[in-house]
Amino acid sequence: MGNSAVGAGGSPQTDGAEPDGPRGRRPVKQRSFWKELPILIGVALVLALLIKTFLVQAFSIPSDSMQNTLQPGDRVLVDKLTPWFGSEPERGEVVVFHDPDNWLRDEPSSNPNIIQQALSFVGLMPSANEHDLIKRVIGVAGDTVECRGTGPLKVNGKALTEPYVFPGNTACSADDQGGQFKVTVPKGKIWVMGDHRQNSADSRYHSHDKNQGFVPVDKAVGRAFVIAWPVTRWASLPVPGTFDQSGINTAAAVAPGALGLAGAVPVVLWRRGRERSA
Repeated sequence: MGNSAVGAGGSPQTDGAEPDGPRGRRPVKQRSFWKELPILIGVALVLALLIKTFLVQAFSIPSDSMQNTLQPGDRVLVDKLTPWFGSEPERGEVVVFHDPDNWLRDEPSSNPNIIQQALSFVGLMPSANEHDLIKRVIGVAGDTVECRGTGPLKVNGKALTEPYVFPGNTACSADDQGGQFKVTVPKGKIWVMGDHRQNSADSRYHSHDKNQGFVPVDKAVGRAFVIAWPVTRWASLPVPGTFDQSGINTAAAVAPGALGLAGAVPVVLWRRGRERSA
C-alpha cells in the first residue's frame, strides 16, 4: 500500500500526486541583501540611539584641564544607566555634566557638519555638544572643601593625597581669585575640580554664578569610566584610593559598627548571666 498525504479537502490522496508540504504553497523567496540593508541600518541606528540615551555615551576631551588623567583628543565612555536608578555622583569620580551657568562662554565652539551632528545624535560619534564639561568630583552634599596656600586640598578637615594632580602643579592655587576658599556643599550639588589644577576653570572660579560654583546634581550626565580611544590610551577611570583612605567617611563607617557593638554588649552580658546561673 502506498504512502498517503492529506490534501486541501482532507481526503486521502494517492502517492505521487502532490509534493511534500501543504498543497499550492509556493517557496518563500529570500529578500535580497540590498533590500535588507536599509532595515538593518535602521535597526542599528535605533539601538545606537537607545544605548546613547539610556546606557553609554562617548565624549571627546577638548581641553587639557584634566591632564594627565585625560588628554585632549581622548574619547571616554560615560555610564548613563546608573543615574536612572537614582545614583548620584560620588567623591573622586570623573563626571561629565552640562554647563551649569555659562562656564563655557569664553571657549571657542566648533561647527560640526550635518553628518557629524547626525552621527553624534545617535551616538555613533562622540558628543558634538559644546555645552558639556568633564571634571573630578571633590565634594558632595554636606562636605566642607578647603584650600589654603598651595595645599593640600582638604575635605571635611582631612588632607587628600592626590597622585592624579598634573605633575608640577600644587593641589591648591595660591591666588585669591578662587584658588583660596572654604565652602560647604549644599544639598543637591557637587563641587568639581580639574586634575590640571593651575589650568582648570572649575568650581573655584565660578563662585559668582547663580550656583556659587557648585554643580547641580541634575546637570550630571554620568560617570566617565573608561578611556576608549585611542587604543594606546585605553585605561579605566577608577575612584582614587585617597577618598577611601583619608578618613572622609569615618563617621559613616564607624556608626554602624558602634551601634552593632552597643547592641551586642547587653546580649553578651545576658548570656554570661545565664551561664553563671546554670
